Amino acid sequence: MKADKFSLIICLLFCLNLYSQKEYVFFGSYNWDKKIEGIYVYQLDTINGKLTKLTSVKDVLNPSYLTISPNGKYIYACTESKIPNAGSVSAYKFDSDNKSLTFINSQQSGGENPVYLNVHENGKWLVNVNYTDGSVSVYPILENGAIDSIAQNIKFIGGSINSKRQEKSHIHSAVFSPKFDCLFLTDLGADKIRVYPFYNSQKAPLNLEKSSLINTELGSGPRHFTFSPNGQFAYCIEEISGTICAFSYAENELKKIQRLETHSKNLKEGFESSDIHISPDGKFLYASNRGKENNIAIYTIAPNGFIELIGYQSTLGKHPRTFAIDQTGKFIIVTNVITQNVVVFRRNLETGLLKKVGKPVKIKNVSCVKTRIY
Repeated sequence: MKADKFSLIICLLFCLNLYSQKEYVFFGSYNWDKKIEGIYVYQLDTINGKLTKLTSVKDVLNPSYLTISPNGKYIYACTESKIPNAGSVSAYKFDSDNKSLTFINSQQSGGENPVYLNVHENGKWLVNVNYTDGSVSVYPILENGAIDSIAQNIKFIGGSINSKRQEKSHIHSAVFSPKFDCLFLTDLGADKIRVYPFYNSQKAPLNLEKSSLINTELGSGPRHFTFSPNGQFAYCIEEISGTICAFSYAENELKKIQRLETHSKNLKEGFESSDIHISPDGKFLYASNRGKENNIAIYTIAPNGFIELIGYQSTLGKHPRTFAIDQTGKFIIVTNVITQNVVVFRRNLETGLLKKVGKPVKIKNVSCVKTRIY
């Protein structure tokens, strides 16, 4: 009897903990005007998928991409994106109790048009990449979440066969290895994945002498990159060719195992493939297509890392620049920039397929989404 009561208490405590946890959703945008809202915070109802607005911030220009610190206390934004001769990165403190977002500081991005941010698992390093001039900047993060001055800034040279899109290097993402001891930079302009050992205890953590290159198909335009949850495979979405390249991964080395299209076979141009994510259970891969299709391509992932297309889901809007799988794994949240709407889809955990829930949320020029449970 005592054992049964103890088990009941443990169960109740577990349920109360789940109930007390809340999932917040952060949106970045191209606001083009500091007088209007730029970063938005919503709460996601993890039962029905409804988004409820909590707060927003102004006095920031084009916070187009966001990332969240490992402890959830700080939000970092690419700011002044797509502003000629400009570019910065900004830090904000998020108070989940008061549901407030407070500006901390900004630093120059070290290049033009910052498009992607990532934070090391120890919370002490921020990495930013600048698309227009093809560069990467690394910053120490101070104890209060502020961004310190640039520790390293590397500009790349090179181009590829598409004269309109690949006239020079264009870095589009920076992804840490599963052990956070290496950084992978996708270079859309040069058709390369640039690999750098990352020594987090050094003042200049990117090791230039031991860097390496993975060549992608000419004209492919590698954009975003992700690792499987088990760390054994990696997947790169290629914007210009509308393809996904799959790799096996071990000891910071990638080996190509598969490459296939993200778009329907009858589409011959206008792919604009964009974002890529894997479900928390590692069973499904999702990729967004902008351009003429505006959909999410859905794939199963086999134990050997190979993927197989099982369907498409319209994003119910135009230009799905980014999307996120929420931390429960139950929902996918899509940002449609041109139609300025956010759509939530429920994931079928068995089939991987998607179904819209609730009403789309209107956010002006919405461009990025990140989620976090507190």
